[in-house]
Amino acid sequence: MLFRLGIFLSLLSLFLIRSESAVSSIDLGSEWLKVAVVNLKPGQSPITIAINEMSKRKSPALVAFQSETRLLGEEAAGILARYPDKVFSNLRDMIGKPYQDVKRSADSMYLPFDVVEDSRGAAKIRVSSDVSYSVEELLGMILKYASNLAEFHSKVTVKDAVISVPPYFGQAERKGLLKAAEMAGINVISLINEHSGAALQYGIDKDFSNESRHVILYDMGSSSTYAALVFYSAYNSKEFGKTVSVNQFQVKDVRWDSELGGQNMELRLVEYFADEFNKQVGNGVDVRKHPKAMAKLKKQVKRTKEILSANTAASISVESLYDDRDFRSTITREKFEELCADLWDKSLVPVKEVLKHSGLKADDIYAVELIGGATRVPKLQATLQEYFGRKDLDKHLDADEAIVLGSALHAANLSDGIKLNRKLGMVDGSSYGFVVELDGADLSKDEATRLLLVPRMKKLPSKIFKSINHGKDFEVSLAYDREDLLPPGITSPVFAHYAVSGLTDTAEKYSSRNLSAPIKTNLHFSLSRSGILSLDQADAVIQITEWIEVPKKNLTVENTTSASPNASVDNGANSTSEESNSNSESDGGVSNGSNSTVEEPSTTDLGTERKLKKRTFKIPLKIVEKTTGPGMPLSKESLAEAKRRLEALDKKDAERRRTAELKNNLEEYICYEREA
Repeated sequence: MLFRLGIFLSLLSLFLIRSESAVSSIDLGSEWLKVAVVNLKPGQSPITIAINEMSKRKSPALVAFQSETRLLGEEAAGILARYPDKVFSNLRDMIGKPYQDVKRSADSMYLPFDVVEDSRGAAKIRVSSDVSYSVEELLGMILKYASNLAEFHSKVTVKDAVISVPPYFGQAERKGLLKAAEMAGINVISLINEHSGAALQYGIDKDFSNESRHVILYDMGSSSTYAALVFYSAYNSKEFGKTVSVNQFQVKDVRWDSELGGQNMELRLVEYFADEFNKQVGNGVDVRKHPKAMAKLKKQVKRTKEILSANTAASISVESLYDDRDFRSTITREKFEELCADLWDKSLVPVKEVLKHSGLKADDIYAVELIGGATRVPKLQATLQEYFGRKDLDKHLDADEAIVLGSALHAANLSDGIKLNRKLGMVDGSSYGFVVELDGADLSKDEATRLLLVPRMKKLPSKIFKSINHGKDFEVSLAYDREDLLPPGITSPVFAHYAVSGLTDTAEKYSSRNLSAPIKTNLHFSLSRSGILSLDQADAVIQITEWIEVPKKNLTVENTTSASPNASVDNGANSTSEESNSNSESDGGVSNGSNSTVEEPSTTDLGTERKLKKRTFKIPLKIVEKTTGPGMPLSKESLAEAKRRLEALDKKDAERRRTAELKNNLEEYICYEREA
């Protein structure tokens, strides 16, 4: 009885542990943040959107500092018009970028905060005279806010997450985002390309067993645009002895314009209305020089653009825009489309490139799915409809939530604690191709030292192996394979640099031995599920041949058939096994490949004889990363200090919320007593 009770309690504890498991997905955009949670609670949908403190399904991706108080999300948005220099936005697009590019971009969008250069050549934000934060730290604050939303929504601790990134994110951006998540205490199971998240959401409830299809996912967000070509199909698989059809998709190609988005349209309106206001005021006044005025104007312009998506005309009204002067005006949709005339042609470029490089025609595309907030603009939809020759485009996906919901499916598939019954195979590829460049003594710059390592759209994740004949220490650089296809703001194709040492010493150590082959170096690379390429391991491979003394044996074979014609001699010429650190073979060894019956031979001790023996050694080499520039990794000390600073801010925020809660409770009590 006690044994049965023990089993029952064990099973119950496993059930409870599983029910408490939850993972999240974070769609981190330039302007907005969405969070989804996967939580297997009875009676609830397994995947839900986490709402914020204002009961909204998306939150502003903002950080603000006012009077030594940190504000996040909606709180930060609440002070944007009054304190534009204290509210920091577009942080996702600053990660891993050189300072000059960040500064140029911030100025073009009339962002008045103080951008300064750090020791790496990257950007950091000065929030006061003596306090500055790196972009990684500020993004870490936003990601922590997202994690808190997930935990408040699910009522359990949520540490594991999948974070979506745009396809044009390069190595520095992806690594920087992972560091930001680490500062926030988030375990990132994987980064996922935004188009793969949307592709998962599109295909999860469909059946492709009867028909495969090509689908284009077209996404125009606030700051960028891309078109992804996805091929959906099905294959047969055995499950529990039965043949079942399994759906899958493969990302065939993705093309983008990282500087085309809804913000470009809004800036055209901002410039138009700024000129109109300047004319109304006169006296040489330029409203663009006044950050508060521009923050107010930008806020109202965003609303005006949204109205124009549903109406043919819209009005704009800004009280006390500048110097106590109100501004009121109207604009038609036709005028708006005229102001953005060149943007409509640019919006087709990613689609044209995808079709051109795939060899497909517009008629070969089964569906064109729209995602991203800017795809709601009627003129953009009309432009795409005309190009594809279709009366209507496909809008089966939620333009705002498709990516975060699909990313949540990916999080569930990768999580150990949560498994969903719905399955959809995913094959995504690297948005960039990569080469490896070798430099060192006796290494000339030619085809042998610049090798293609990863072709574009290579499957994620992958392991790559390269071997070179070299016996001296050398350096390894990883670079993008095309200088005309670099991540936004990046000027050098090289993104990682390593020093490989120990090879010279190894070669000298074994130089007096009888080498049977030139010393080789094996390099092991990995392309992670997050799209990050790294050099993980380097080994020196030494092959030596030496004479050794072995006992002589007098083999007497009795009562056997004739020697098999299949007998073979293995001279050990290919003893370069990577599977073991040492591989030994003796010349003249006999291998009988027939089924002849051979009796155990009798042996007589006749002394020893010399035989030639080949041995292979694999000796680990030391790898030291020497990457410099904005993409260089943070030191352990810098990372620990960043974590400490963020933890101190989190603690201070918690105390502030607790104080506010106690104050509200006290006010409620006083009101209750007065009414009594």
